Amino acid sequence: MHIKNLSVVLTAALLTSTAIPAIAAPVFNRIASFPVELNAPDADATSSEIITATDDGMMLIYSDSPNGGIGFLDVTDAKAPKPAGYLDMGGEPTSVTVIGAKAYVAVNTRKDFIEQTGKLVVVDIASKSVDGEFQLGGQPDSIAHNKAGTILAIAIENERDEEVNDGAIPQMPSGFLVVVNLVDGKVTEDGIKRVEVTGLSDIAPEDAEPEFVAFNDNDEIALTMQENNWIVIVDAKTATVTGGFTAGSTSVEGVDTKNDGQIVFTGKKDDLLREPDAVKWLDADRIVVANEGDWNGGSRGFTIFNRDGSVNWDSGNTLDVMAAQMGHYPDKRNKKGVEPEGLEVATIGDTQFIFVAEERSSLIAVYKDTGAAPEYLQSLPSGMSPEGLVAIPGRNLLATANETDLRADGLAGSHVMLYELAEGTAAYPQLVSDLDADGHPIGWAAISGAVADAEKPGMLYAVSDSVLTNAPAIYEIDATAKPAHIVGKTIITRGGNPAQKLDLEGITLDGEGGFWLASEGDAAKLVPQALYHVDADGAIVAEVPFPPALMAGAVRFGSEGVALVGTGDDATLWVAMQREWADDAAGMVKLIGYNIASKEFSAVHYPLETPVEGTWNGLSEITVHGDYAYIVERDNQASLKAKLKAIYRVKLADLKGAPLDGELPVVAKELVRDLVPDLATNNGYIADKVESFAIDAAGTGFVITDNDGVDDSSGETFFWSIGDVK
Repeated sequence: MHIKNLSVVLTAALLTSTAIPAIAAPVFNRIASFPVELNAPDADATSSEIITATDDGMMLIYSDSPNGGIGFLDVTDAKAPKPAGYLDMGGEPTSVTVIGAKAYVAVNTRKDFIEQTGKLVVVDIASKSVDGEFQLGGQPDSIAHNKAGTILAIAIENERDEEVNDGAIPQMPSGFLVVVNLVDGKVTEDGIKRVEVTGLSDIAPEDAEPEFVAFNDNDEIALTMQENNWIVIVDAKTATVTGGFTAGSTSVEGVDTKNDGQIVFTGKKDDLLREPDAVKWLDADRIVVANEGDWNGGSRGFTIFNRDGSVNWDSGNTLDVMAAQMGHYPDKRNKKGVEPEGLEVATIGDTQFIFVAEERSSLIAVYKDTGAAPEYLQSLPSGMSPEGLVAIPGRNLLATANETDLRADGLAGSHVMLYELAEGTAAYPQLVSDLDADGHPIGWAAISGAVADAEKPGMLYAVSDSVLTNAPAIYEIDATAKPAHIVGKTIITRGGNPAQKLDLEGITLDGEGGFWLASEGDAAKLVPQALYHVDADGAIVAEVPFPPALMAGAVRFGSEGVALVGTGDDATLWVAMQREWADDAAGMVKLIGYNIASKEFSAVHYPLETPVEGTWNGLSEITVHGDYAYIVERDNQASLKAKLKAIYRVKLADLKGAPLDGELPVVAKELVRDLVPDLATNNGYIADKVESFAIDAAGTGFVITDNDGVDDSSGETFFWSIGDVK
C-alpha cells in the first residue's frame, strides 16, 4: 500500500497542512444551509437554481423552476436563514436579478419548442407582489444588470429539443438577446430592444443558442452561445454587437473517460469544444467562462479569455483531479467530468475571487484572480447540483443555490447554502487522497466500512461499496493528518484480476496481516452474501458463503459490517446485518457469528430503535474494542427527516450465538453517542449514511460517512473523531 509522495502545487493547495501557520489567510467555511422546501411546504418538488441578493445583502431571492415561483430568504442572521415568502410567477422562472427595491425575473412560458414565449416579471420585494409583466418574444434563460442599475440584459435561448435529431442544431426558432433600458428605474415597452446574434458563429450561425449574460463596468455585455461555442460582445448602451469570438477547443489529459466502475485518470480527450455556459468579466479586457458543454462539447474546466478571443489561461484537468482527491468525482456520469456550470466573480477586501460551481461533483472551486494564472485556494462542499452563486462582498458571504430535489426518493431536497470568509482553517474536505506513483489521484468514493490498525494509532483501513464495481479496494488512511489522507490503495483481486460481484460493506483485521471482508449480497445483480478472506496484497484466499439456513430468509439488505472476536479456535467473525430478514420479528435484526475454525454459523438478535412511520432503521457497522462490540444504527433519512444516527454497544460476553434454525437470544444495548449533533456541525444537511466506525490502537474513535459516489448525493464525506472511547 505504499505510494510515491509527490509534491505538486495543486496538491499543496488542496491538502491542508497539519501544522497551522502563525498567520493564516482567511478561508471560506459553510455557516448555514436552508432547505427550500420550507418556503413552499405544500409543493411536491422545489428547487433553488439562480440566486441573487438585495442591495443590502440581507435578503436572498432564488428561482424555483419546477414549482414555478421565486423564493425569498431572510439572511439578516446569515448563520440562521429564515423563510421569507414565496411568489408564483405564472410560468417557469429561469433567472432573477435585483436592482434596488425590485426583482427582475425571467420567466419561460413556452408551449413547446416551436412556439417559444417568455416574459420579464418585475417584483416589488417589500410587498412580494408583481409590479408588471412584459413579453420578451422568446424563451429566456439568463438575466443580469449593469453596475449603475439602468440596463438589463436577457439571453433568449429558445431552447432546442434534445429528442429531435439527437439534439443537433440548427433547430429553429433562433435565439437572440434582449436589452432593456430602464426609464426612471422602470421597464417600458419602448425600452425593450431585440439584438440579433445570428450569422456570427462558426457552428450553426443561423440558429443562435444564447445561454448566459454578464456586464462589465463599461456597460458591455458578454453573451455565451453554448451550442454555437461562441462568445458575443455587445455594447449595451447602443444595443449593437461590437465583437465576439469562438470559444474554441482544447485537449485534456490525465482524466477519467469511462463509466466503468473505477476512477482511473490515465485517459485523454482531444479537441473538445468548450461550449461555455456561465460567463463573467474579470475586468474590461478579460472574460471567464465555465465550459459545461451541452451538445458536442464540454472541456471539464473553465477558461479565461482576453477580449480578442485569445486564451489567457485554461484550467485543464485540475477541477477533475481535485474532485477525485476529495472523493467527489462522478464516475457514473463522467462524460463531462465535474461539469463546471455556474460562475461568480467578486472582490472581497483586496482579493478578487473566482467561484466555479461544479454540477456533477457538487463542489465550488475557489480561486484568487492574480491577473495571470489564477491561484487555487480551496473547494467548498455544496448541496446537490449547484447551479447559481452570488457573493455579498460587504458581508464576506457567498451563497449557492443547489437545484436537485430528491425528496420523492426519500433523500434530501434542494438547499441554499451560505459561506463566510473569515480567519481560521478550512472545515472541508475532511478526507482526501494523495497522488499515486504516476502522479494521478488515488480514486475513491463511498467509504462503507473501516477498521483500525492493531498497533499504529491513527492508521485505519477502509473499503468502498459497489459504486466502484471494477475497483473493489482497501484504502489505507492516515487519520493523524488534517484532513485525513488516503495514502494507499490495494485492489481486491480474484485470480490476479480485480474481483467482480462484490459490495464491500465491512472490514476487520485477520491478525495475520490480512483482512476479512463482508460483502452485502444482491440477488438481482448476482452478488452473493458472503465473507471474504484476503491477504495483505488484497488477493482473495477464501470465500465463505452464507448457509442455506440463513439465506432462506434473505432480503436485499444484508451484511453491513464485520468484526473479529477472540483468537485461535474461539476466533469468531461477527457480522452486522442491516435490516430484518423474512424470518426476523419486526424490530429485530441479526448479528451473525461465524467461527473460523469450526466453520459454524450462529446468531443473536439486536433490538432496533422504533423507526418513524414510513422510514426504516438498520445497522451499518460493527467494531470491537475492550469488552464491547460497538454498533452504528441509523435511519434511512437525510436532511430534515433524519432522526437516528448513533453508536450503541453490546457486551462481548452477551454475544453467545444460538443455532440459526432456533430461537435467538436478544442482546442488550447501550447508547454511546448520538451522531446527529456531530453531523450538524458541518452546517449542511444531515447525511443519511453513517457507514464506518473504527477505534484505533490508542482508543480513539473515528466515524466516516458514505457519499454514494456522488450518485443522488452531494458527495460530501465527513470524517471525524469522537475522542477516547472508554
